[in-house]
Amino acid sequence: MSPATSPSPVPASSAATRSPVYALVGNPNAGKSTLFNALTGLKQKVGNYPGVTVERKVGTAYSQHGQALTLIDLPGAYSLAARSPDEAVTRDVLLGRRADTPTPDRIVCIADATNLERNLYLVHQILDLGRPVILVLNMMDLAAQAGLRIRADRLEHELGIPVIPCEAAHGKGIIELKLALSRHELPLPRHAWTVPPALAPAVSELQASLTDHDAKGPLVARAEALLLLTDPDPLRVSGSTPLSAPTQRLLESWKTRWQGEGTDWSGELVAARYEAIGKLVAQVVVPAEATAGAAGAGAGSALALSDRIDAVATHPVWGWVIFLGIMATMFLAIFTLAEIPMGWIEGLVGWTAERVAALIPPGAFHDLVIDGAIAGVEGVIIFLPQILILFFFIGLLESTGYMARAAFIMDRVMSKVGLNGKSFIPLLSSYACAIPGVMATRTIEEPKDRLVTILVAPFMSCSARLPVYLLLIAALVSANEVPLGTQVGLLLLLYSLGTGAAFFFAWLFKKTLLRGAPPLMILELPPYRLPRLRDVFFQMAERGWVFVKRAGTVILALSLLLWFLANHPKPPEDAARPEDPLAHSYAGRVGRVVEPVIAPLGFDWRIGIGLLQSFAAREVFNSSMSVIFSVEESADEETGRARLREALRAAERPDGTRLFTPLVCLNLMVFYVFAMQCVATLAVVRRETGGWKWPLFQLGYMTGTAWLLCFVIYQVGRALGF
Repeated sequence: MSPATSPSPVPASSAATRSPVYALVGNPNAGKSTLFNALTGLKQKVGNYPGVTVERKVGTAYSQHGQALTLIDLPGAYSLAARSPDEAVTRDVLLGRRADTPTPDRIVCIADATNLERNLYLVHQILDLGRPVILVLNMMDLAAQAGLRIRADRLEHELGIPVIPCEAAHGKGIIELKLALSRHELPLPRHAWTVPPALAPAVSELQASLTDHDAKGPLVARAEALLLLTDPDPLRVSGSTPLSAPTQRLLESWKTRWQGEGTDWSGELVAARYEAIGKLVAQVVVPAEATAGAAGAGAGSALALSDRIDAVATHPVWGWVIFLGIMATMFLAIFTLAEIPMGWIEGLVGWTAERVAALIPPGAFHDLVIDGAIAGVEGVIIFLPQILILFFFIGLLESTGYMARAAFIMDRVMSKVGLNGKSFIPLLSSYACAIPGVMATRTIEEPKDRLVTILVAPFMSCSARLPVYLLLIAALVSANEVPLGTQVGLLLLLYSLGTGAAFFFAWLFKKTLLRGAPPLMILELPPYRLPRLRDVFFQMAERGWVFVKRAGTVILALSLLLWFLANHPKPPEDAARPEDPLAHSYAGRVGRVVEPVIAPLGFDWRIGIGLLQSFAAREVFNSSMSVIFSVEESADEETGRARLREALRAAERPDGTRLFTPLVCLNLMVFYVFAMQCVATLAVVRRETGGWKWPLFQLGYMTGTAWLLCFVIYQVGRALGF
């Protein structure tokens, strides 16, 4: 037996003047984020770890005695033997490898009580570090429903650390956890497990080498030695600390020796650890009923219910019916439920415009505020309710556990294009925004599959495209009220086009540039849960606020800039032939420059201005059209969507023909489906891939595809008389 440490207590932090730093660690779907939110509330800072697009959450919590505590919410991981960038961040923070993040003084491990054996694998590795640990057994209510009773006191005795039963979703156990966090001293873990005899000498030698040559403490050195032998390729994940030459030679020497002997060193270490965990679980997990038969019946009933739900939700036929039904319901809700709050926003903006107009005398500044700022922002902010509904549905799917089922269903399709169901989760997230979708690819182990997913994620129609689609659908239909079926049908068509394009190009890249066999998918299906609406609304409000801030900053600035460019310079008043003020302006001149490129697609220079502006953010197209056609058309009593819709319908070409014909509106929507019109996404892709090679390739192939498809559609449509 190899004890990790002595059981003597130690202070929480060696720096008495610094508040303790806690790391929250756990498997995905163990409830770690729920617990983090419960402890920190709104006192959170969210960003990215420098050098990688892995989310970094740091919050402030308070002990029962009012002491401020720093909490770091680390990415979910199944093991410290990192297979993906997010797991590498968790490993490196715990091992003190990241200069941008303080080494945690204490570690809070969150384990899913319904599957304790699997969750204890990560906990077992963390205990090897010899640092103070608090173990939180979350979802105790679900474990009881499954016929399981966890002897937390026995587990605490065996591991020598505080063990807190908890139901984070219901707020139970939070006070007990805060009391544990408040302790000035915590005992070090005293767990012990047997390293296989054939591997014990290698562990000892590697531990000594890491201590002597890599400046590791003895406990951390032992933990890292075990990780080096568990991970078949310990340096392949970006962010790993290179080994010293002596340690590298020693590691390779042992691996060469074992390969010659036919020893599966990694498998033996994993098996030995699971053997120790299995013995521990046998002592602490007991039937909830007095008799094993009754307990088995209770567990079987709970499992049977879950199995019955999955038998339908993941069925090859009915699973697709449910999935498509959920998508259709989401789009239907976007139109029906959002109408009332959209009317409120429209009325509020109109009332604000009237009051502001009454305060500012006529002149250039009056036009700048009314036609530039207010009209430009209104063209985007009016769609906030629909975007919030989209975020609500995505949060609901994640919190209920259905998102993983959707990935399981899509695995059958994704395998046809050379990927697996794990790639679909980032793609589905990209329906809200491509940026978190690209970031979500960090859970994909294979670098080529991760890169392919990054390259095709922007095809999924994000929420920023939604305002553009809705505006063009309204302009496309001649009736004042667009039939609901037409709206939903056209939106489903556009979303299907984007999804189909993502699958096609994923297949193409896997066959050519990034050739590789389809990876096997090992995906945990979390238990079905009733959604915690507080968390869903919190997430929805957070993302909605980001949209509002963008409307109040980026879009406002661009609207003001476009108003200036569209109104200056003024045409000469003494000219023999009066000029169109917009055509004479700076914006008109830029539009004329790009017009030869987009004219074969049916677009004129005014649309070209909108396309260029929307590269900053796709929804800016609406505010661009608001500003452009407010300048060009005479004053109108209508406001908001109705005014802009009528302005687009009335827009004409120089020959008097209608500009926004149904064919042009359709072509514009297709362009926005396929083109890379988001500089922020390109910036994230550059950071994710480590250079400009792949972002520029992405910009070129997506925009080129959009131009080619729109050229074919417009030319064929004109030939057919549309």
